[in-house]
Amino acid sequence: MQNSINKIRQVRLFILRQLDGLSNEQLNRIPEGFNNNIIWNIAHLICAGQGLSYLRSGLPATVDQKYIVPFRTGTKPEGIIADAETDTIKELFINSIDDMERDYNNSIFQQQTYTPSEGIQKGYGITLSNIDDALDFLLYHEGLHSGQILALKRLVV
Repeated sequence: MQNSINKIRQVRLFILRQLDGLSNEQLNRIPEGFNNNIIWNIAHLICAGQGLSYLRSGLPATVDQKYIVPFRTGTKPEGIIADAETDTIKELFINSIDDMERDYNNSIFQQQTYTPSEGIQKGYGITLSNIDDALDFLLYHEGLHSGQILALKRLVV
């Protein structure tokens, strides 16, 4: 599954390139008809990666809870994310995948019991039974939100 992690990283690098030149105001803007913004989507992907790998494996997250709890499925932006926090989120977007790759290579996920996600089972009809299933789903999830980010970008520039 090393290949899946590399693909996730490449998608994330693509997404970050799409943010080049966007102001913090643009990253935080919620266009009419949407209930979130670009920076929320970026943080949501960090949250999803942590939840489906570390937390479902019974391990602590590698990022602070303030980058998980407000960005879970079913949440929406609660306010403007300041420039400094935006920069941190962008860094975590890549660093969290680097952490995941290191921990995957050190087999820490395989040593844990994986708790399937009821939401994914209910919503998609897919059972994630282990970290490899989670990585496969994460790649799909990254692509889904990549499309959202590109749609939002067209509306905020």
